[in-house]
Amino acid sequence: MIPIQLLRSNPDFVKEGLTKKHFKELSVVDEILSIDEERRQVQKKMDDLLALQNQAAKQIGGLMKEGKKEEAESVKQQVAGWKADTEVLKQNLAELELRQEGLLVRLPNLPHASVPEGKLAEDNVVVYQVDHIPTLAEGAKPHWELTEQYKLIDFELGVKIAGAGFPVYMGQGARLQRALIQFFLDRATAAGYLEVQPPIVVNEASGFGTGQLPDKEGQMYHITADDLYMIPTAEVPITNIYRDVMVKAEQLPIMLCGYTPCFRREAGSYGKDVRGLNRLHQFDKIEIVQIAHPSNSYERLHEMVLHVEGLLKELELPYRILRLCGGDMSFASALTFDFEVWSAAQGRWLEVSSTSNFENFQANRLKCRYKDENGKSQLVHTLNGSALALPRIVAALLENHQTAEGIRIPKALVPYFGKEMIS
Repeated sequence: MIPIQLLRSNPDFVKEGLTKKHFKELSVVDEILSIDEERRQVQKKMDDLLALQNQAAKQIGGLMKEGKKEEAESVKQQVAGWKADTEVLKQNLAELELRQEGLLVRLPNLPHASVPEGKLAEDNVVVYQVDHIPTLAEGAKPHWELTEQYKLIDFELGVKIAGAGFPVYMGQGARLQRALIQFFLDRATAAGYLEVQPPIVVNEASGFGTGQLPDKEGQMYHITADDLYMIPTAEVPITNIYRDVMVKAEQLPIMLCGYTPCFRREAGSYGKDVRGLNRLHQFDKIEIVQIAHPSNSYERLHEMVLHVEGLLKELELPYRILRLCGGDMSFASALTFDFEVWSAAQGRWLEVSSTSNFENFQANRLKCRYKDENGKSQLVHTLNGSALALPRIVAALLENHQTAEGIRIPKALVPYFGKEMIS
């Protein structure tokens, strides 16, 4: 949530950032400021009345000591009127604060200065791409055919049990999943991240804290009987560990990682983009999260990008890194780098990671703060990244490493998988 202080001090800057994010309801900013001005006026009236009541209390005590009961009663009647007015003002203030917050939560985060202009994925900027894009021999197969050939995944069985987008991993396919999960977790803990195993359902407050609610409620599975949500990413429960927490400055950065299944409705997805492992309703992912000091959060983001890049290098996958344009960024992000791997059989790039700095946007919703050197409470910065999401990694591994003898397992993954080939 954008701090109200920033809207007050520089509304034009806020509107410029919102325009870059392609937020069309700029009039909301003016409405928020109008409510804020009214709210502050009501607050002043209430404060003035409370001050009068405090003065009157002292006056009444003095009059009673002097035996001036009638004058004291007169002042008491006046105080009773002030108290009634104060209660009305309190109610007005609560209503204004509720209206203001309802509008504030509709505003997306402002983009970092380095975010490029643009609205669509085609407008994203490629900041790095490997030199060599592999080409496969004639007759190479897409991953959905390879999974059937080697009996790694049964998509039809998943349809029978749950529906489309819920695959069943079997045999070497299940083993490959387990190997990748452990590989990613080991690399994260070696980099200094503390592993946590969070719940895979969250309450509404947690969804609000990281910005999924009220922005993405239509994409989340909602357990209506208990008013809980299946997590779309481990970012939500892991970051919410620090909701309503005052951390010590010397604790920063706090580095956490975790493996969870993730659940996304993916409403409106169709066509070739959803075939096989390209887009699922349930998938496995390892998430890395940092709670950082505002002064060095972009250094932390750079380190996270290097961490994800190192994983892709170890898996021997062709990849590229994109800086997302304003219109293709998430609601809460200030700067996002996407990683894509080349799907050799499909002849296209597949997104496998988004690594983002949210600055203080999530922290403001989470009420996660630290005390600076002057003892003043300040908002932290939050960051997260996929390191990595499994489905498209598996798709790229199968397609790029297919040979006449079987699927070659990258050297770094062999100790986890236990053999060098899927055959």
